[in-house]
Amino acid sequence: MSTSRMRAEIGEQPGALRRTLEGLLPRVGDIADLARETRQVLFIARGSSDNAAVYGRYLVESHAGRLATLAAPSIATTYRRKVDLDGVLAVAISQSGKTEEIVQTMEWAASCGARTVAVTNGHGSPLAEAAEVALLTEAGDELAVPATKTYTTQLAALAVLGLGLGADVDRADLDRVPDEVERLIAATEASPALPEIVGELARVPGAVVSGRGIAFGTALELALKIKEACYLHAMGLSYADLLHGPIAVVDAQTPALLVAADDGPTLPGTIALAERVRSAGAKAFTVGGGAGLAGAGNAALAGPDLPEWVAPLGLIVPGQILVENLARELGLDPDVPRGLNKVTQTD
Repeated sequence: MSTSRMRAEIGEQPGALRRTLEGLLPRVGDIADLARETRQVLFIARGSSDNAAVYGRYLVESHAGRLATLAAPSIATTYRRKVDLDGVLAVAISQSGKTEEIVQTMEWAASCGARTVAVTNGHGSPLAEAAEVALLTEAGDELAVPATKTYTTQLAALAVLGLGLGADVDRADLDRVPDEVERLIAATEASPALPEIVGELARVPGAVVSGRGIAFGTALELALKIKEACYLHAMGLSYADLLHGPIAVVDAQTPALLVAADDGPTLPGTIALAERVRSAGAKAFTVGGGAGLAGAGNAALAGPDLPEWVAPLGLIVPGQILVENLARELGLDPDVPRGLNKVTQTD
């Protein structure tokens, strides 16, 4: 079977991450200077970029001690209401930098008193040109519609943002990310769990995808990829929200995909969820979470050997490979999902 463009771009991620980190780590001081006049962060994004923003929010709140929220762009573009954003750092995230709604919302934020940062792979794009500080990722051209390398390089940019905001983390952890992603790609493709999970998911109409905290954005992104590339119903939820009712949908025809870093305060709860899913007669497939989560599920893909704060840069990679394999197992072309374009315009 021929290799898809999506798979080729998954393999380009180690190089893209190296280039991005080399380019952006020297910008930590620029971020710190701009952020010194602010007290909280507002993330502006859609789609996969919104899932990256969820990672940014948890990172900023848990390690930099600043309130962070996700914007509702319709307040700017549809309701056209002014909001007091004095003391706010508005961070707009867009792969292309050409989505008009995101550009307009960032400009609106500036007009409301915010300072502005752009995270984009679009060098010279309207978003990059309009921001006070542009964090330009170095993913290169991405041709497959499902975002892979543009997503992980966005996460890298947000990790650098966290450093600029004074996050209490070890900057050296970022240096290990590209090599770890490279190792993880090879390990995932050699894992006997990969065809097992693909085969199981190919026989069901959908799945629940869950994680919590810093891994929550990864769960949302994996659910989005399953929907857009495989046309399966995939519900991305925090495991706290899942336990409040939607867990009722988990059954023999609706397995759970659970994601977690190999350490961190949300890991015990994720392990407990895997055990609960299995006790209900459903299957639990796991990504990351070390030996504890792997032992609690039916089949496991190992995650990155990285601390929790930076684990999402690698944690999504086994999920990307899983989705690409599942799409081809279902006879679908993962490069061009129906009804989607590379740049999506919303109002």
